Amino acid sequence: MKQPSQKNIDKMWNYARAYAAKSGTVFHPDPEVTEAVILGLAANIDEVGRPLCPCNFYPDKAAEAKRREWICACDEMQKWKYCHCLLFVREDGLPITEYLPEGHEGREIYGLVTDPTPDKGRALGRVLERRESEGSPSA
Repeated sequence: MKQPSQKNIDKMWNYARAYAAKSGTVFHPDPEVTEAVILGLAANIDEVGRPLCPCNFYPDKAAEAKRREWICACDEMQKWKYCHCLLFVREDGLPITEYLPEGHEGREIYGLVTDPTPDKGRALGRVLERRESEGSPSA
């Protein structure tokens, strides 16, 4: 992988630190995991202009960036507080799976992993839950 620009590396470190604090998560305890994800996000900013999740394969990265589903913080993180990249995890290094729907691969792999900070994160998930409880169609 070509080294991403320092500007985008710095941008992603700043973003990731702020998002971890906001979501009540921490970086993976193995710094190499965190660094690899940060560099992948920065490289995707260089390539397609957006921090596209580096842990997926995309036949067309530009098209995927336009869909926005896998822009960090991805939909899974915003709905379910689940980071399959393991960038945003609990202190023990496990991804939070508590809010994942049954049958999701994260729940299959890690089992039920509870959220130590349920009052933080999941902004999109909370909106969808509120709409559902009010009987409104979901987004």
